[in-house]
Amino acid sequence: MYRPRVIPVLLLKNNHLVKTVGFSNANYIGDPINAVRLFNDLRVDELVFLDIDATKSGRCIDIDLVREIGEEANMPFSVGGGVKHLDQIRDIIAAGAERAIIGTQAVESPNFIIDAVKHFGTSTISVCIDVKKNIWGKKKVFIKNAKVNTSLDAFEFAKKMQTLGVGELIVQSVDNDGKMQGYDLELIQNISEAVNIPVVALGGAGSVQDLRNAWHIGKANGLAAGSIFVYQGTKKGVLINYPQKSEWFY
Repeated sequence: MYRPRVIPVLLLKNNHLVKTVGFSNANYIGDPINAVRLFNDLRVDELVFLDIDATKSGRCIDIDLVREIGEEANMPFSVGGGVKHLDQIRDIIAAGAERAIIGTQAVESPNFIIDAVKHFGTSTISVCIDVKKNIWGKKKVFIKNAKVNTSLDAFEFAKKMQTLGVGELIVQSVDNDGKMQGYDLELIQNISEAVNIPVVALGGAGSVQDLRNAWHIGKANGLAAGSIFVYQGTKKGVLINYPQKSEWFY
């Protein structure tokens, strides 16, 4: 039976692991390399690392850190943060990552996506779409760590990225980020049904049932989350965890 990928998403700030709520109030979690070692032992499907300050700081995710992760990780991993040049993608892949994740630059320079796909192949390029409701409740694409509303419709943008050759979409709800109250299932389902490429759900998972819902209702190909894999209990004590695969799906 097909089982979707279950993917811990680890946020980086100054090369430390943090966790946010609504893209704000970054809470220190620990050392990323130590987390990789723990996730190795837990036999996770895949990891994602996102540098949340890179775009604002005008730089790319630290390639030396990516290389350290690549030397330690036993699973495929993808990285993003400030990616806007082809040589940065080349360095990311050479350092051991499976995919480069592009966010802001996909909006500001769609031709960059075309060039990236041409040079590195569809399977190497993933676009992360940060989606937030505007004051009228419409779901719009936000960029620059969700500080800028592009006014682009999330569903139309997803279809455009597919047309440009992107191999995978990470669809992240800014409104649900870190709240552990469930995914935006309507958002995930509508985008999953609008495109033919893999869609990874992100933002809001707080339980195994939330993951199941994103799979069964949202039709997501990948189930990504942060808080559920770094916190334990209602008081959010820091604990790297990843339950046995037999506990996840039925």
